[in-house]
Amino acid sequence: MERTFAIIKPDAFAAGNAGKILARIYAEGFTVVGLKKLYMSKVEAEGFYYVHKERPFFGELTEFMSSAPCVVMALEAKDAIRKWRDLMGATNPAEAATGTLRKEFGTSIGENATHGSDAPETAAFELGYFFNGLELL
Repeated sequence: MERTFAIIKPDAFAAGNAGKILARIYAEGFTVVGLKKLYMSKVEAEGFYYVHKERPFFGELTEFMSSAPCVVMALEAKDAIRKWRDLMGATNPAEAATGTLRKEFGTSIGENATHGSDAPETAAFELGYFFNGLELL
């Protein structure tokens, strides 16, 4: 079993889609081993997305992620990272495959409903950023 990190972003949460996304997560066979609703500060969002600090979209991304509540999750499944990324779909909802979360719930490349780790090292950092070991069941 592998663990990955996932976010239901502020746009999807505000639109009332968190429950629908969670239902899909369970339906696809993931086990949710950690779950929190939180409201990231700008500083917390900047720390989380530090790898993008030099990218032109960094300010817009961190502003958006600190604009409203979101849901952070630790998911577990066989090949969880790939499986979650497949379920999310392409970053740009307009290019995402039918049936993916971003196609269904995303509205733009910036407000694309979900986030997921892209590699084991990223998952380890992201899980540790939001969860301590006692919070993961």
